[in-house]
Amino acid sequence: MICKFLISKLIKDYTNVENESVRQKYGYFAGIVGIITNAILATVKLIVGILSHSIAITADGFNNLSDAASSIITVVSFKLSNKPADKEHPFGHGRIEYLSALIVSFFVLLVGFEFVKSSFSKILHPTTIVFQWVPFILLLLSIIIKIWLGFFNKFLGKKINSSTLEASSLDAFSDSITTSVVAFSFVISKFTSLPIDGYIGVIVALFIIYSGFSLIKETINPLLGEAPDPKLVKNIEKDLISYDNITGVHDIIVHNYGPSKFMISLHAEVPCDVNILKMHEIIDKAEKELSKKHNILLVIHMDPINTNDEEVHRAKKDVLTAIKPIDTIDSIHDFRMVGEKNYINLIFDVVVKQNTHLSLQKEKELIAEINKNVKEINSAYNCVITIDQNYTFIK
Repeated sequence: MICKFLISKLIKDYTNVENESVRQKYGYFAGIVGIITNAILATVKLIVGILSHSIAITADGFNNLSDAASSIITVVSFKLSNKPADKEHPFGHGRIEYLSALIVSFFVLLVGFEFVKSSFSKILHPTTIVFQWVPFILLLLSIIIKIWLGFFNKFLGKKINSSTLEASSLDAFSDSITTSVVAFSFVISKFTSLPIDGYIGVIVALFIIYSGFSLIKETINPLLGEAPDPKLVKNIEKDLISYDNITGVHDIIVHNYGPSKFMISLHAEVPCDVNILKMHEIIDKAEKELSKKHNILLVIHMDPINTNDEEVHRAKKDVLTAIKPIDTIDSIHDFRMVGEKNYINLIFDVVVKQNTHLSLQKEKELIAEINKNVKEINSAYNCVITIDQNYTFIK
C-alpha cells in the first residue's frame, strides 16, 4: 500500500509502465530509495560495529554500503540503458542494465570474500564484544527496514519487468536474514566468552558471497541468451492464430536487447492457394498490431502449406506414424510433397525435444532412422529432412 501511494504521488502516468520514460522513473525512484535506505543502515551498523567491537555487525554494515553502491549503479544504468538507438547500437542500449547488475554482483562478491578473511582473523584473535540494548534495537529496526525494502523492490521489479530490481529484492531479503543472524550473535555474546562473533561473521560473509553468485547468475543469463518468457511466446502464438488464414506457428526466436526490449522472428503457416497480396496484407497487419500489443518488434516469415490435398494429408499422417516411436522428436512442420507414383520426396523440418543437443553424426543417424521407418510404410517415399531446435523451451 505504501509503495502504491508513493508511486502514484511521485510518478506521473504511473500506470503506463510500457512507456520508456515512465519505466525509467520507476528505476530512478527504486535506486534513490535504495541509496538513502542503505546509506543510513550502513552508517548505523558501522558505528555500532566499531563501538561494540563486533566484526559481524561491521561486515553487515559494509554489506549495506555495497547495496547503496549498487543502487547508485542502478540509477546510472536506467539512465544509460534508455539512450536512443544510434549507428553502433541500432537496437538501443537496454543491455547496459544487465552489465551494471553484473558489476554490482562482482562488487558484492568482493565484499563477501574480504569479510571471510576478517572473520577468520577475529576467530584467531578474538576481542570482547560489548552488548548494549540501543545498538541491538537498531539492528532489529534495520531487519524490518530490509524486509520492507525487499517487498518494495519486488513490487517495482514485477511492475516494470526489471531483473535488476527483482535481484535487488532478493538481495534485500538475504540481508534481513544475515542481520537477524548478526543480532542473534550479539545477544549470545552477552553470555559467553567464545569468539561467536567471528563464526557469525563467517556465516554473514558466506551469505554475501551466495547473494553475489545468485546475482551473477540472474544477470548473466540474458546476456548469454536465455529462453524467453513462456507466457509471452504462448500469447503471441495464440494471437497470431486468430488472424485469417494463419494455421500454424513455428521457428520462434526471441532476441533480448534489454528488459522489455525484444525482437521476435517466427514462421507463420498459410494456405498455398490464398492470394499472395491478400496474405501479405494480413501478415503486415499482424506484425504491426502484435508488435504494439506486446511491446516487441515482430518479424513474420510466411510458409505456404498445402491444406486441401488429400494425398499430402495422407503422406503427413504416415510420417507422423513413422516418427512416433522416436522419443527425441517433438514435432514436424513445413511439410511438402514433390513427385509422384514410385518416387515421392517428402520435404519437412523435424523439431527435436527440449534440451536435446545432437551432434552432426547423431543428426544423420536420426534422419536415417526416420527414412527407414517411413519407407516401411511406403517404399516410394523419400524424406528430405532439416533438423530444427526449439528455441523457446516451452510446451
